[in-house]
Amino acid sequence: MAQLLDDPGVLEYTMVPVPIPERFARTWYERYEEGRREGSREAFAIVDQAGAFLGLALAFAIDREGREVELGYVVSRAARGRGVATQALRLLTDWAFRELDVLRIELGISADNVASQRVATRAGYVLEGTRRSTHFKQRIRQDMQVWSRLPSDAAPRD
Repeated sequence: MAQLLDDPGVLEYTMVPVPIPERFARTWYERYEEGRREGSREAFAIVDQAGAFLGLALAFAIDREGREVELGYVVSRAARGRGVATQALRLLTDWAFRELDVLRIELGISADNVASQRVATRAGYVLEGTRRSTHFKQRIRQDMQVWSRLPSDAAPRD
């Protein structure tokens, strides 16, 4: 987690507050543990074959009644450009359809984050549109793209 919090790209494109509050990682972990117990959140570590940490795959807004979920992913700088994020999102998407039985999966991606948009495309997501000047975090407004997958969408091709 520390390596992710030291990465300016992670800070720019995620909801991690800037400056990072003291004990943020611990508080984040506790929030996800509580969400796991409640069924409202889930987090998975992304690791390589040797067990080295590469990032996180997240279901940070599970709506069981509405059968929808918002997913996210973040990979370490060293893991970028190797297909790690795409593979993680595909696995996370499959998990959400299978384990949560959702009817809609959504991603929110900054309109400036071209790399993440490529990941979404490769994982079979469809761009629905752009929410202009939406509040992102701490007085920061961004244009945010909405991407989605439905169970009826074609599976991504390799």
